[in-house]
Amino acid sequence: MKNVINTDLSGKVAVVTGAGGVLCSNFSKILANAGAKVALLDINLDAADAVAKEIVAEGGVAKAYKCNVLDKADCLSVAATVKNDLGDCDILINGAGGNNPRATTDKEYYEAGDIDADTKSFFDLEADGVSFVFNLNFLGTLIPTQAFAPQMMGKEGCNILNISSMNAFTPLTKIPAYSGAKAAISNFTQWLAVHFSKVGIRVNAIAPGFFVTKQNQKLLFNEDGTPTPRTGKILAATPMGRFGKAEELSGALLFLLNNDAASFITGVVLPIDGGFSAYSGV
Repeated sequence: MKNVINTDLSGKVAVVTGAGGVLCSNFSKILANAGAKVALLDINLDAADAVAKEIVAEGGVAKAYKCNVLDKADCLSVAATVKNDLGDCDILINGAGGNNPRATTDKEYYEAGDIDADTKSFFDLEADGVSFVFNLNFLGTLIPTQAFAPQMMGKEGCNILNISSMNAFTPLTKIPAYSGAKAAISNFTQWLAVHFSKVGIRVNAIAPGFFVTKQNQKLLFNEDGTPTPRTGKILAATPMGRFGKAEELSGALLFLLNNDAASFITGVVLPIDGGFSAYSGV
């Protein structure tokens, strides 16, 4: 894993939530390659453990932990275990999140009669599905921060990095809960940056554009591997004309965590989107 800007995280302890996923597993490898000891947290322990074993096989220090980011008692328990195993947390990557079909409409636009048709319209969204998505993203960032930020107090060069999204800038069709939750993450990033500014913790976020993950693969590609109409619309609105690659997030990640290069940067949400947010469609 290439360290694209030579950020040295030797001696640092990095905690990554959602570490079994496509993007956060890559974050974990990047951090380990930069010298950090990495705690990989995921509700799916097997997924996190597989990544941890890859890191260890390449000479890094990593350990997987099962953690439910929506359970404060669980997060506090894991935080204590990580401290005992690896030391106090210096870097927290709040990567746990995602969408769920229960909070997704079938169609982009509401049309007359949809409320009674055999289609899941806005009016068919259930509160439990919407709250699950919102809680997973927003509370799934707030609660781990409550658990690990106390370990950062009184130390120099500590960082929290949240994962926002292009949805936070302009909501995407079909996914109102996820778009709203990511907008909340961007706002919360700014709030935390102010709140922790007097105790030396910088708080920033990255906002990925479109990357293919396990969660969105079925939205982007048909079973035969051909692109869906939604993929066509995404790529048409992305000036670079392609999806991002997980490793293309590494430069922003390492830059924002670099206490020499980014020492006066806090409260920013950095788009990494191939120009999506800059393009009006005209």
